[in-house]
Amino acid sequence: MAESTRLIAVTLDETGLPAPTPEMEQERRVAIFDLLEENGFALQGAAAPGPWRLTLCVRDRSLLFDFATESGAPAGGYELSLSPLAQVIRDYALICEDYFDAVRHHPPARIEAMDEGRRAIHDEGARILARELDGKAILDEPTLRRFFTLICGLHART
Repeated sequence: MAESTRLIAVTLDETGLPAPTPEMEQERRVAIFDLLEENGFALQGAAAPGPWRLTLCVRDRSLLFDFATESGAPAGGYELSLSPLAQVIRDYALICEDYFDAVRHHPPARIEAMDEGRRAIHDEGARILARELDGKAILDEPTLRRFFTLICGLHART
């Protein structure tokens, strides 16, 4: 991926949000690490070329994206309603709770079956997110999945 079409920093603005569960905090850390290691992200209509720094936050049932250039100059932003994602986020949060419990108390076969269901819901969330970002940004599939994880981690705490 070209340097001009990628994110080089991702910050979550967690102002006013309760602390995440240890499991969700770990998922968030892994998603950010993986996202920064490899991402495909093209910001459409940017005020400046990439690479970009991104700050994500949830406010009033909306997800706010705030972009800056590598040097920190403002590069634009947008707001997405979380309404189209609300049900799949709830479903994902529920299955994650069950999955994290299963990891501690159930045999591997049960954990694998739950993980398949978790991945299916996660894929659906990434598809909805891609539709909502149409015209704003172009993301490859792994980047969409990582963004969905971050959004779930923020939204579950609101």
